[in-house]
Amino acid sequence: MALSVLFEDNHLIVINKRAGDLVQGDKTGDKPLSDMVKDYIKVKYNKPGEVYLGVAHRIDRPTSGIVVFARTSKALTRLNKMFQDKEIQKTYWAVVRDAPGNESGELTHWLKRNTQQNKSYAHNKSIGSGSKESTLTYKLKAKSDNFFLLEVNPKTGRHHQIRTQLSFIGCPIKGDLKYGAKRSNPDGSIHLHARAIEFIHPVKKEPVTIVAPPPKDPVWDSFAKLD
Repeated sequence: MALSVLFEDNHLIVINKRAGDLVQGDKTGDKPLSDMVKDYIKVKYNKPGEVYLGVAHRIDRPTSGIVVFARTSKALTRLNKMFQDKEIQKTYWAVVRDAPGNESGELTHWLKRNTQQNKSYAHNKSIGSGSKESTLTYKLKAKSDNFFLLEVNPKTGRHHQIRTQLSFIGCPIKGDLKYGAKRSNPDGSIHLHARAIEFIHPVKKEPVTIVAPPPKDPVWDSFAKLD
């Protein structure tokens, strides 16, 4: 499988992940994207022995789009701190069947994760231990015959945050059965795409902006003119 490499230097490599690929290994035993990237680096640079690759963040398996990996421990340490300090701006595209009540807005909920169900639940107020304040902004970017495209900027990085919060306001993401979509997508994907990321390079200290084209399918293609 040929990787879609969006950015690459001695410190970072950024991939446009396919929906369905794991970012990092889990109990399924499926080969994760991190191992695919190691293989790519090993072959391209003819590296002997084990290839170093740091996982700075993750996106959900059924989600497509930008994933940033670190090629050095220095870059990983700095990236981790940048994510923790909210110095990295992330933009997602989400396709929903029902438009939100307002064309733009900010959503703040308290999310509580159920690890047995691998699902998070949104509440309008804190419900005590384990509930975490979660904020995002969204705007209606486009509409097609059957769907609406939302541009979403998460301000926090909670488990299934965008999926949970959009579902809570009556806008489940297309294909996301877990969070209220009426039917699944044939390939098991959901129409949530990590579209863009902006940050200061952790080593070179230069601004970096990366944009990932969405997957090719009729629904995403209906919004292709926005690329």
